[in-house]
Amino acid sequence: MKFLKSTLILFLGLSILASCKNERNEKSAAFSEALAKTEIVSSLKNPTAVNSVYPRLFGTDKKLFMSWVEERDSISVLYFSTFENGDWTEPIEVNSGDDWFISIADFPIIAENNGNILINYLQNPVNARNNYDVKINLFSTETQSWKKDILLHHDGTASEHGFISAVPYGESSFYVIWLDGRNTVAKAGSHHTSGGPPMSLRGRIVHADGTMEPSVELDDRVCDCCQTAMVSIDDAPVLVYRDRTDAEVRDISRIGLYDDSFSPPMTVYNDNWKISGCPVSGPAIASYKNNVAVAWFTAVNNLPKVQLAFSKDKGKTFGMPIQVNNNDTTGGVDVVMISEDTAVVSWIENSGDETLIQVMRVSADGSKGFPMTISRSSVQRVIGTPQLEMADHSLYAAWMNVEETENSIKTAVVSMEEL
Repeated sequence: MKFLKSTLILFLGLSILASCKNERNEKSAAFSEALAKTEIVSSLKNPTAVNSVYPRLFGTDKKLFMSWVEERDSISVLYFSTFENGDWTEPIEVNSGDDWFISIADFPIIAENNGNILINYLQNPVNARNNYDVKINLFSTETQSWKKDILLHHDGTASEHGFISAVPYGESSFYVIWLDGRNTVAKAGSHHTSGGPPMSLRGRIVHADGTMEPSVELDDRVCDCCQTAMVSIDDAPVLVYRDRTDAEVRDISRIGLYDDSFSPPMTVYNDNWKISGCPVSGPAIASYKNNVAVAWFTAVNNLPKVQLAFSKDKGKTFGMPIQVNNNDTTGGVDVVMISEDTAVVSWIENSGDETLIQVMRVSADGSKGFPMTISRSSVQRVIGTPQLEMADHSLYAAWMNVEETENSIKTAVVSMEEL
């Protein structure tokens, strides 16, 4: 009996020790998992100076391009640099001016095609109010020289032009789209008409030597100040933007160059968001082979959401959207595709008195990874639209960091394997 009792006590003791050991192992594993998650986002030094703002990323198979604006008193200076083989090149000053129009919603873009580079800025004409022109700068790999200050549009109206996107087209050219305000002004006197026509969406081919093909009106009624986005699939542009109906429904539409002609606008998904003013939050688009992912912000019924929809046929049709955010969101979306059925989305969330830049993996079947925080800041700080881009099989992020006395640009590498 004593032996049996002793054996029972020993068994219970070993069981308790094993249980404690298992609990410690579980806690250790949880701690290791949490630690691993913090290592998903690794800070990446970049060549920008203090008071640099508005980063824009563009990725190729081998290089990451980043443009930004450095503010020097009343002068804006446009730079770019490339990241390749683990290092940034010396920044190149492209242009500068004291009459530029730059905002958190509409800032310079950069694109590259076989060594040819397109980078833009917006110029605010003298004594003009809410009127600005798109000027582009082109580097030709053939001549190894720049052509600068080229006017993208030639309508001659004192109206708004901006929110451009550009993708490679052919061997050395670019397809460029922009929001155009020529229809919003009266032809006589160039004054805004009361209740006149809305902004339109236009596009044209821009060659590396600075010449251009005639511009084409792609949609005659679009939201006034939401960003556009575009990808190229088999050298054919597929673009998304916030549309605008006569009833003021402002959902996301898609236009694609299919069979050598542009398709009519097609709504990606009928959120049916009716809003009288522009929400200043455009969509993002990414592609992988023939598959497409589109991310966007909507707040129908006063419920802010970041949505993501996938397409398997070059954007001709889309599946049902997947809600991405968990907390209150203000949009600021970007997206990349890392496989035929998987995308990584970034967006801005509010949590208490903090603004978070979040990133998460989402698959076409609706499965999601764990949302990771790239950056935290005060909810009062304006951080613009964070950038997400693939380059050389790696995922990069860039965003604007706002402090009390100065602004700066932060960049990071995001581990796709751990998302």
